Parts: sequence; structure tokens; C-alpha cells
Amino acid sequence: MVKAIGSRRATSPPRTYQPLEVEKPWGRFIQYTLNTPTTVKILEINPGEVLSLQSHNYREELWIPLTDGVMAEIDGELYFPEELEPVFVPKHSKHRLSAGDKKVRVLEISFGYFDEEDIVRYEDKYGRTKDELIEALEQKASNW
Repeated sequence: MVKAIGSRRATSPPRTYQPLEVEKPWGRFIQYTLNTPTTVKILEINPGEVLSLQSHNYREELWIPLTDGVMAEIDGELYFPEELEPVFVPKHSKHRLSAGDKKVRVLEISFGYFDEEDIVRYEDKYGRTKDELIEALEQKASNW
């Protein structure tokens, strides 16, 4: 069961993450990591698309929306973070991102050992869960 938190704005995720914000004469900077091994990506999610519901055994993630319109699901809770509002994803939690009616961009910082093979998929609209892959292989074999 997935339940939405708040009407539009996110409430605090399971663990909040507070970046360092430093005011400067020219504006400010927001520091998310310092001398920490990380993997950094920018995810672009097309309108109406959704990533697989997944978890990781070896890494935590921090999502920073670069645009409005991001929906984050973490362990059955829905969050609608605003631009630059950090969302922390604990290790082992079931999570995914999705976009509404426009393309969204999310800065993803992974903490811990990063490997694309460390993805456990529970649901995937593109047929990439273990059960779906086995079913596709069995179907292909029965057609031979």
C-alpha cells in the first residue's frame, strides 16, 4: 500500500539530509559531500515515466530535484519534493522516482559501493525484474 504524504509538498523522508549552505557576497553554495567516496549522476525522467521499484544492498542515495514535478516513493510513502529539496534514500529501502506531465531532472548522489548489479527490482514496467526476465526466457524457449 502506497500512501501520499501531504497534499503537494513533501514531508520529511525517513531520514532527513541537511546539506551545508554557505552564503557568499555573490549568492550561496550548497555542499552535499566533502571528501566522501560518492557516485554522482543526473537522472532525466521523461514525462509520465517511472523508474523500477528497487532497493540496494551496498549504497544509500540522496536525490536532489533540479526541476519541479518529481515524485519519490520510499518504502510505500510518496513525496513531492520541490526543486533542490533533498530526499534521502536509506540502504535496503524500496524506492523509485517518477515524472508527471513534464520531463524532470534529479541529481543523484550515491554513498557506498556503487554497482549497477546492486539493483534488486520488485516492479518494473519495462520487464526487468528477475521473474519477468525468467518468464521472457521461458516464453522464448517455448517458441523454439
